[in-house]
Amino acid sequence: MAFFSNDTSVPTPPALGPLTRDRVTAALDARNLGYGIDEDGDVGGYWDGHLFYFFLMGPGDKSLQVRGRWNRQVGVDQLPQVAALVNEWNSTHLWPKAYVRSEDGVVGVYGEHTVDYAHGLSDEQVDQHLACGIATALQLFDHLDEAYPAEAAAAKAEQEQEG
Repeated sequence: MAFFSNDTSVPTPPALGPLTRDRVTAALDARNLGYGIDEDGDVGGYWDGHLFYFFLMGPGDKSLQVRGRWNRQVGVDQLPQVAALVNEWNSTHLWPKAYVRSEDGVVGVYGEHTVDYAHGLSDEQVDQHLACGIATALQLFDHLDEAYPAEAAAAKAEQEQEG
């Protein structure tokens, strides 16, 4: 505890490297998680039937964003109710930031976890960021599934038929 004592030995922090797509895919590989890379070079995959992408964004691609989309078919007539649920989530949870929008007659709900790594990051930080973004978005999606059990059941039945 160098901060509170005269001991000046401080452990060496892990080396910080630049944010790259290869580091994101290496973290996914280390956890044996399946993913793909689309024609735009974006890394993405499905977790519990929900589509997630891992974007490098901002000036110089120095910010990492995990973005997941709730995979349920809820009509736009439910937009105010879903927005109220998402606003309640945002007021009581740190992650993910969530938002709602109308998309082709259905409600789209997204959870995002974005951090700027302009000064670099460790492999452990890459892994932690991905884990936090996926896990907390899945918690949000489970919360929404509780409010829309019929839509959740329909989506799960469709996944089983496809799978």
